[in-house]
Amino acid sequence: MTVSKQIIGNVELVTQNDTHFGAEFIVSSLDDISALPSQLKADYLHAYDAIKTVCDPEIPVLTIMDLGVFRSLSISPEAGVVVTITPTYSGCPAMSMIAFDVEVALGKAGFEAVNVNLSLSPAWTTDWMSDIGKEKLTDYGIASPIGKSSELKTGRAALFGITHVECPRCKSKNTEKLAEFGSTACKAQYRCKDCLEPFDYFKCI
Repeated sequence: MTVSKQIIGNVELVTQNDTHFGAEFIVSSLDDISALPSQLKADYLHAYDAIKTVCDPEIPVLTIMDLGVFRSLSISPEAGVVVTITPTYSGCPAMSMIAFDVEVALGKAGFEAVNVNLSLSPAWTTDWMSDIGKEKLTDYGIASPIGKSSELKTGRAALFGITHVECPRCKSKNTEKLAEFGSTACKAQYRCKDCLEPFDYFKCI
């Protein structure tokens, strides 16, 4: 059996119908979709557009694509639409709702067979968040991650080594950490010493 593979960006497009739950092509971005055979682009784009309307139930201004929770999409006659998502941390309670919302969005878009798979490897990182997503986060009142997780030397530094978090309201850097965990495990609670407002900081993980 011959399997033809093509690497586009960081995504492997496999032209063989017995790979990845029976999918012929696995994509994770519009660039990947643009590289597909012309006869497949419409269905993939239609599914992709439906998925990008799904928001994080904990931070509703962010889509799962803004967060980097969406990982891949594939469509095949055998498996239908297969979407892979990765939680921001293992045990995240929002994932079941996100999976449900993805199924609903694709169902409304006309796709009947939809499967949402949870992938824990590679582990999610704030490096996967889009720049637009970080801007939305700050506008919403949550300080966005500082730096890149990939540049931090240890996991402990990723969780406890951040200083000088900017207040998302008044932009002051005269802030202090109140608690290592905020409203969710992926956030820390801070307070601005200038405007005196408390706020969450989305930790760089």
